[in-house]
Amino acid sequence: MLELVEYLAKSLVDDPSKVRVKETESGDVTVIELNVAEEDMGKVIGKQGRIAKAIRTVVKAASSKENKKYTVEIV
Repeated sequence: MLELVEYLAKSLVDDPSKVRVKETESGDVTVIELNVAEEDMGKVIGKQGRIAKAIRTVVKAASSKENKKYTVEIV
């Protein structure tokens, strides 16, 4: 799942070298933290959070095959 989020984020930003993805376990939910450069934050979030919501939707759909819960946080 990390690779999926990293690929999506790197496709959106101007500086893909500053994309960092970290995974942490929090009970039964796996939290994926996405860090990007400050100037690329708007591109990852999108207008009214539409792109961030789309990323979370894709992760939720992909995680249904693994029977695990994932949460994406943009830091």
